[in-house]
Amino acid sequence: MTAILALFSTGCQATKPTAAPAAFTQAQQAATSPTAALARLKEGNARYVEGRPLGHDWAKARAATAGGQYPYAIILSCVDSRTASEIIFDQGFGEVFNARVAGNVLDEDLLGSMEFACKLAGARLIAVVGHTQCGAIKGACAGAQLGHLTGLLEKIRPAIQAATGSQPANLPANAALLDEIAKQNVRLVLEQIRVRSAVLSELIQNGQVGLVGGIYDLKSGKVSFFEN
Repeated sequence: MTAILALFSTGCQATKPTAAPAAFTQAQQAATSPTAALARLKEGNARYVEGRPLGHDWAKARAATAGGQYPYAIILSCVDSRTASEIIFDQGFGEVFNARVAGNVLDEDLLGSMEFACKLAGARLIAVVGHTQCGAIKGACAGAQLGHLTGLLEKIRPAIQAATGSQPANLPANAALLDEIAKQNVRLVLEQIRVRSAVLSELIQNGQVGLVGGIYDLKSGKVSFFEN
């Protein structure tokens, strides 16, 4: 009876998650290509979607990264509380720079942050990740105005124009249209990065840094990266 109970108990135990490395090292960063960096994000997102994230020892990782950091990517995403990059890509301390702003729009400070991350800190990939049913997109479509938010939403207007051919003025936007505008917004930000930063444009053209866009699905958890 004891043996049977022990067997039953063992069989019911959850599988222990694979332990995550304490930190991403300088040697690993130097050996990571833009293609490998994107593959690493895809693998992390697949683990997240499938519910098998790595077992992160945050105390150990904190100690390992206290003296330095060597992230392989910088991710620009929305401030939406459901889209934290380290979670949806299953990353630990010291692996990615996380830049967040409503609507994942671009400004001079974010460009400077990307230049720091890639030119000075060694990141190999810039990923711009929007998401489905984005509140900032909804606000821009509705022509919302509120303090400094008004100027931020203005940055999304070109994406609305690209997706619909019209300017926002209480534009009725269904779910499909909102998501199409979100995609156009990411594509425009990718182009702005190339055009507005000579530093990043040179790194990208030389193949030292990759540039990719994608959309995070709030329901499935999957990030779909653009093929081109």
